[in-house]
Amino acid sequence: MKDYNKVRRFGSLILATVVAILTLSVMVHATQVITTPNAAFFSYSLAPGANSAPITPVANQSVLVMGTTTTFNFRGVGQVAMLHITGSFLEWTGLESISPSTITSGFSGVAGTHIVFLDFSHQVDIQVNTADTFRIHNGASATRTGNVTLIW
Repeated sequence: MKDYNKVRRFGSLILATVVAILTLSVMVHATQVITTPNAAFFSYSLAPGANSAPITPVANQSVLVMGTTTTFNFRGVGQVAMLHITGSFLEWTGLESISPSTITSGFSGVAGTHIVFLDFSHQVDIQVNTADTFRIHNGASATRTGNVTLIW
């Protein structure tokens, strides 16, 4: 009987050790890494028909591009998730500014291709500039101001 109790106690210790090792190994692999996102901010004040300087999103990562027009009576917001494939194209999916607010999506490397509207009256938009850059374009008959933020 004493041998049986010793074997039982030894078996319990072995089982507890196995459970502890498995628990620790799972915990080590379950560690979550949280990183601070990168961001870039661009302000614009564009004369009628003008384009901003080219903006280059980071390549091969999802980039959130959020823009707003702050000009009184023409305010609005638009946003897209964008992918930049170096030397090939920009790809995007997002929401146009209101009036009406619709889904926008596509891919292109051709200058002037519409990406997303940033104002109420759909006159200020983000456009493809090159296969690697985009620009803000003011198609209105007066100066428009606002900003664009990139987060990746």
